[in-house]
Amino acid sequence: MNPEQQKSILTIALYAAFADGAKHDREREEIRRIAESLGGEAGAADLSRLYQDVLLKRISLEATAAALQDPGERQLAYEMAVCVCDADGRQSEAEQRFLNELKALLKLDAGQAAAFEREADVIVELSEAAAPAVVAGAAVAAASGPVVAAQPNVTEAELDKSILNYALMNGALELLPQSWASMAIIPLQIKMVYGIGRAHGVQLDQGHIKEFIAAAGVGLTSQYLEQFGRKLLGGLLGKAAGKTFGNIGGATTGMAFSFATTYALGQLAKRYYAGGRVMNTQVLRDSFQNLLGPAKQMQTQYLPQIRQQAGTLDMGRVMAMVRGT
Repeated sequence: MNPEQQKSILTIALYAAFADGAKHDREREEIRRIAESLGGEAGAADLSRLYQDVLLKRISLEATAAALQDPGERQLAYEMAVCVCDADGRQSEAEQRFLNELKALLKLDAGQAAAFEREADVIVELSEAAAPAVVAGAAVAAASGPVVAAQPNVTEAELDKSILNYALMNGALELLPQSWASMAIIPLQIKMVYGIGRAHGVQLDQGHIKEFIAAAGVGLTSQYLEQFGRKLLGGLLGKAAGKTFGNIGGATTGMAFSFATTYALGQLAKRYYAGGRVMNTQVLRDSFQNLLGPAKQMQTQYLPQIRQQAGTLDMGRVMAMVRGT
């Protein structure tokens, strides 16, 4: 895949990120940062300018879709767009309209597109199941009550082991070439945070967990966009629309990102719930950044285990883990 084809697929992914028109300024800024970061790594593509072109509609979706001639690349572009739209939950009406328009522009095989949509729907459903619903208002009431440091009902060593296992799994997912693989990272993070909260006697629904993740500075759409961009530019999404293994060495940066983000998020959640949930947004963000550096260094230590997991992972096992079975 040449730089122009990579650029076209990334353009479509950016269009998908802005499809619902409801992105907060903070998330737009995070997407811009990611574009600049990926642009620096890609060298051939000025992704910072690409971000502006998409945001200001200086480049059309029609022209971008037409630039992709290979059927596998067209299918990959659509799969990436679906994943980006699904990253923060169910698709909005605007996102559904965008995907229908994109599907027509890419002239996709209807059967292949439908098959992937079914896979994506399953992962979204699993994401929702990762944090069961609670009685309306219960989470808010709990958070507004007296501040009491909570003792977990498991040992700290057990919590640390669970966090590490989630980080290893998400690092391994980054090595898989399938386009659905990175989609499973966010549901697993939601499940991890839910489990940590429950261990401290706190029952939160998915909406509150997503707010916690966002408050830490981990945007859901932007996180997926970064994971996908690194995979694409690193060559892991290869010739056959990502259906075969690429160069594992080229995915090291993305793997470290997913491992470290998950590990730091788990450690932050452990501190947050143990301390009675008194951290404000700035403290959460600062604490997360302080945890992220050491977590990135840990990735090298656990690289053999991450690679071993990647060699045995399949979609069934990943879904089973999200379900908790």
